[in-house]
Amino acid sequence: MKICHRILFSLTLFISVTVFGEEKIRNVLFLVSDDLKASVLGCYGDEFCDTPNIDALAERGVVFERAYCQGTWCAPSRLSFMHSRYEGDRGSTLGKHLIDNGFYSARVGKIFHMRVPGDIIAGTDGNDIPETWTEKFNCQGQEAHSPGLYRLLNQNITGADPDDRQSTRDPNRMFVSVEIETDGSDQPDWKAAEKTIELLQKHGKGKKPFFLATGFVRPHYPSVAPGDLFEDYPFAEMPLPEPPEGDLDDIPQQGIGMTSESSGIAKYPQNIRRMWQAYYATVTFMDAQVGKVLDELDRLGLRESTTVIFTSDHGYHLGEHHMWQKSNLHEEVTRVPLIVSAPGFEAGRSKSLVELVDIYPTVCELTGANIPKTVQGESLVLLLMNPEASVRDAAVSINRGSLGIRTDDWAFMRYKDGSEELYDMNADPGQFTNLARKAKYSDRRRKLASKLGVKEQLLEK
Repeated sequence: MKICHRILFSLTLFISVTVFGEEKIRNVLFLVSDDLKASVLGCYGDEFCDTPNIDALAERGVVFERAYCQGTWCAPSRLSFMHSRYEGDRGSTLGKHLIDNGFYSARVGKIFHMRVPGDIIAGTDGNDIPETWTEKFNCQGQEAHSPGLYRLLNQNITGADPDDRQSTRDPNRMFVSVEIETDGSDQPDWKAAEKTIELLQKHGKGKKPFFLATGFVRPHYPSVAPGDLFEDYPFAEMPLPEPPEGDLDDIPQQGIGMTSESSGIAKYPQNIRRMWQAYYATVTFMDAQVGKVLDELDRLGLRESTTVIFTSDHGYHLGEHHMWQKSNLHEEVTRVPLIVSAPGFEAGRSKSLVELVDIYPTVCELTGANIPKTVQGESLVLLLMNPEASVRDAAVSINRGSLGIRTDDWAFMRYKDGSEELYDMNADPGQFTNLARKAKYSDRRRKLASKLGVKEQLLEK
């Protein structure tokens, strides 16, 4: 099947060269959001959050409805998709491989792990891998110290002086919001959009094709955005998750992340709504920056030669299961947005299971670069041609040595201490009833454990 679809795609490129005198797909614009869960985007079904620019991209591309990250927090996830490896950093990064194939490669903002807010405030590189890029550009911001209405929501503190706010290592920093007084031009994502536009203008018509990777830091905490965006989401009207009573009772201890109780925010239920308000506001701010970049791509006449890929490093909990943040194996964390808009392919939606490690080989196949033997992902070109097709029967995610696997109908997690979770994703998409210990599902559990064991072998190669 893979051989057949690659032959077909090669034939498509040959026809393009013959008829139009040039290849349609020359460049790649890779846009990465931070801590963005798929479920808050309009194109993924959210009716409350305003994301017109990402939604417009979805109308021009293929939306992968069931895309999953391999790492459940920033550093391992970004290493995995930039190397197309489930774990570790073996082989060339995507940017280095494209440089070796004649590309100009540039990073703007956060692609490999950066400490947010630490590296953003300092303007430092974080865990960047320099050989990935021809050029790199950091985008500084004051983060929680930005002038504006400050709130530390899990302690119910409002209005601290900009010089007297949470530090870069304060455990409370993920519950901070700032309604800034400016239009946002002092923020790292605004600066990232402006630098990306500058690079498109400079390299869009250059001799070399470009791989331009832009990393936006929002909606990663602290939740900093212009005040008018907060006003667009009145906190009293925020829809909240409604976990059933005793929701955590059947989740193994190693499957429980930071909770409302442990973080302190349970004391202030109104501030849970403010967290959603702040998250939505920063998502909308990030979406506006995406729009600026895509508008310039169109203005320069580059859309018909450029593949645009939009994704996030992982999802996020905002009170689902009474949990917050990331670093666990539940659906809100492992499921991510993935949109691929490539010249010559029709828009559509795919329910195929896909992984972020699939981005690397997809870019290679679209641009004609060879796919290195170190790559563990699968090219998604077949799904761009036929969204009803499939390239894998399961997706795997890894959280500090514990593993989760998602199939069409089931989600199964196995933790380092041997405890497990099992969910029927058709009957229980919210993952409220753990079936792992029920005898009725023992055969299903064993089959999924066996499938997960096969995936584990890839981690050792």
